[in-house]
Amino acid sequence: MARNNEGNWLQNKNIGVKLLTKLTFFITLSKLAIVALFVLLLPYLVERIASEYTNYYLRQQKQKVLQITKLKGIDFYLQGDESYGSYTMLKEEYIALEPSYYPFKKDTIETARRIVEQDTLSYRILKHNFKAKNKKYLLEIGKSTSSINQYNHPLQRIALFVLIGLIALTIVVDLVFTRIFLKPLGLIIKDKLIDQKFPFSKQLVPIKTSTYDFKYLDSVISNLMLQINVAFEKEREFTANASHELLTPISILQTKIENMMIEVGLAEKNHHQLAEMMRTVNRLKKIVNSLMLISRIENKQFDKKDEVLLNNLIAEVMEELAHRLTDNSLKFTIQLTHQVCLKNLNHDLLFQLFYNLINNAIRYNKPKGEILISDAISKGYYTISVKDTGYGISQKDLPLIFNRFKRINKVETAGYGLGLAIVKSIADYHHLKLTVNSEENIGTTFTIVFPNI
Repeated sequence: MARNNEGNWLQNKNIGVKLLTKLTFFITLSKLAIVALFVLLLPYLVERIASEYTNYYLRQQKQKVLQITKLKGIDFYLQGDESYGSYTMLKEEYIALEPSYYPFKKDTIETARRIVEQDTLSYRILKHNFKAKNKKYLLEIGKSTSSINQYNHPLQRIALFVLIGLIALTIVVDLVFTRIFLKPLGLIIKDKLIDQKFPFSKQLVPIKTSTYDFKYLDSVISNLMLQINVAFEKEREFTANASHELLTPISILQTKIENMMIEVGLAEKNHHQLAEMMRTVNRLKKIVNSLMLISRIENKQFDKKDEVLLNNLIAEVMEELAHRLTDNSLKFTIQLTHQVCLKNLNHDLLFQLFYNLINNAIRYNKPKGEILISDAISKGYYTISVKDTGYGISQKDLPLIFNRFKRINKVETAGYGLGLAIVKSIADYHHLKLTVNSEENIGTTFTIVFPNI
């Protein structure tokens, strides 16, 4: 059961999204969200920065004027006049001094319009009251808003480019760090789960990591794997011993029933009862032999030194089952287009594998149904498929079909639920990939993949 659950996990791992993919997606989306938010706020931020810088610039200019008047006197500007005014050639800045007849106020900075040479322009204006030669004066220093705003768009572009560059850099750094950070987890999954075959014969080596959580996870998985291995070894040993011990009393019982059946004068009723007992004993013997076969396969008691021509092997199987095709009026088609000879296999075990698959295709097929055996070669792999038009298997039962004594099909009552368990054991023993696709009332397809032809 543990072996089957492992297979189910490996089959389902591609359904969900990997952790690294989720983190990459989250990091990218979060950075894009930051960029989008910054783009929305950028005009306001640039405007605020420009405004604050202009205010700072006006205050600096005010300090310069006050320093000059302190050192050189107010007449440096007035030159005997009541007021003073000056502006730059492009009218981007101006300075004005005039007497003030109002009480002193705190410095103010505001945006207002001024007429300069008959042009009405908008300025950012600082107003400052000060006293010189016992007179009150109002100082105005202005900077045109057009000169302030002319740098807004270039600043926005520069800021946006800098931000995008920084975001791209942080994404790369985050992804590299995430990959480095999650590397121990990937090694745990690869070495402890994906690359492991049940029963676990590979020595479990601790993953090198400085992260406590990964160390703990690795330790827990390793301990669980060892416990599963121990439990499986005990189950396998019990199955082998029990099967072996059961054969002797079964054989003795079978012999005694046979002797009783040939006794002279045995009543017909008693003979019928003994025949029923014999059928039960034979079923029990077949079950024990199947369990012993599985146990011998799992204990690697079979040699793998044969060269097998699969076309001939399928033909041998069909010789054994040809009469059943006729009895069930089934159409049988073989489309083996490749002459493939595979080495380092066990002929008898492969015969049993295909015998069980084709026998199931016959047993669970519909009247006048079809069976198709086909092959293909792709990327160095040779595959054989056994397809039928039978009753099929429901999707909820599909992961359980290789479990021992698990009979899924409700149409046929014969069988003990060990045929596909034997098929799975033989496939695992030869390192073959075995897959199954099925739809209820449409049919089932078993595919065996032979690697490295």
